[in-house]
Amino acid sequence: METISFKVPGFEGPLDLLLHLVQKHKLNIMDIPISELLEQYTKTINEWKSQNLEVASEFLEMAARLVYIKTAMLLPKHEEGEQLRQELSGELIEYQLCKEIASRLAKNFVGGDIFIRTPMEIEPDRTYRRTHPASVLLDAYLAAAGRGKRRLPPPATAFSGIVERKIVPVSSKIIFVLRRLYKFKRVRYIKLFESAGSRSELVATFLALLELVKSNRILVTGQGEDLQVTLAEGARRNREQKQTTGV
Repeated sequence: METISFKVPGFEGPLDLLLHLVQKHKLNIMDIPISELLEQYTKTINEWKSQNLEVASEFLEMAARLVYIKTAMLLPKHEEGEQLRQELSGELIEYQLCKEIASRLAKNFVGGDIFIRTPMEIEPDRTYRRTHPASVLLDAYLAAAGRGKRRLPPPATAFSGIVERKIVPVSSKIIFVLRRLYKFKRVRYIKLFESAGSRSELVATFLALLELVKSNRILVTGQGEDLQVTLAEGARRNREQKQTTGV
């Protein structure tokens, strides 16, 4: 059978009325004076009855409960009464919290089952709480170090033999050719390239020979492998004069 409940105007139930009386008369909710609360509660009930308001049975049950608590506290051993008073105090505190939460939700209620609230700025927790074996950490470090090295420019030694070449001045090879001719008078063309240790030296020696031929300081005669290099007449005469005069 469905229970019929009556709502007294302004109050949802007996706990709502008790909380109202506690706040109105500034009673200590943690240490409720049962006698004073009972007096105020029964006074309110009687006022409703005098106004011909039908009081719900739950309000009358709470009145009986308060009377029982007061009676138990008047006994020489009032441990039960004290326990009942503490239970009532806890119920009122929980009910008060529920009302406060309901009030906050009501302000953010937009309809249906949807509630909204003002956005809150939450500081993220950046604490790293995972644990890893030492071997995994070492592998991760080595991998990261390797990626860092790959981002660095390669050392100069990495290009050795590719772009690095020994610079050989043509002037040094001109002196080299002239000294050989001053010493041996005639030198096979191929012999001038035998001491070259790199392609740069070969090119510098060839350019030196071209420069000397152009300036008429040497002569290149013969064909094929029999090419011979000698001092030109004018160059030889200048050399002999220098040797004679000691200049």
